[in-house]
Amino acid sequence: MAAPCDGVLVVVSGGVEHRVSVTGIPAWTSHLALLPRSRFLLASGRTSRDRNGTWEKNAVVYSGDGQPVSRLCIGDDIDFILTDRDGGIWTSHGDEGIYGGHPESGAGLARWGADGAHTWGPRGRLPVWPLGGHAAATEDGMTWLAWYSHKGAFLSRVVPGTGDITHYRTPLRDTDGIAVRGTRMLLTRRFHNRPGVGLSRAELVDDAWVITTQEKLRLPGPVVMYCAQGRDGVLWLRAGDSWLHIGT
Repeated sequence: MAAPCDGVLVVVSGGVEHRVSVTGIPAWTSHLALLPRSRFLLASGRTSRDRNGTWEKNAVVYSGDGQPVSRLCIGDDIDFILTDRDGGIWTSHGDEGIYGGHPESGAGLARWGADGAHTWGPRGRLPVWPLGGHAAATEDGMTWLAWYSHKGAFLSRVVPGTGDITHYRTPLRDTDGIAVRGTRMLLTRRFHNRPGVGLSRAELVDDAWVITTQEKLRLPGPVVMYCAQGRDGVLWLRAGDSWLHIGT
């Protein structure tokens, strides 16, 4: 098994750079998400049962000074993680999680509290059974989840306070980044190992998302997997060692 490693979390706020040292990062960590009160989450995409049949913890919540404060399990075969303003952790899961026996991963989409409690699931309200997730974004108090199935790709808009969920067809099947503001949406498709991204803009017309423009953007480096973040109509992308933001 690979040994834990050390790292540095760099946060830029108001033009000021803050560096937080993190020691003992678990092996196979692949997801980073920010939480309220300067906390952050590091997670592995996979988990498995231990010898007692309990699902092993695959995520760690850290304090603002880089100290681990809790460990939790947030499902198996995680394709994407996004956090909301209330500290909820949204996950989409691939087929090995959906069909792998973990109870909450089986629904394909889930929300968790920072204590690891499962707080939302689709409960059979998806139009078809999912196979995996593409991207996610927050818009005010809502969360948008982009996912795909044998019957095409979909967008699900969830209102956490009520649990209400609305579905749309995704206008770009292979998107890996989205941002939404009202009736406008950005969608990106990264080019593997190439310093660029395909950018599409879409409008909500008669309850359907329609692409209005498409272009190719050259970036400082290839877009890094799992790093696209849609926040209130702004899409943040990590390209090489740089972060860029594109507004709707």
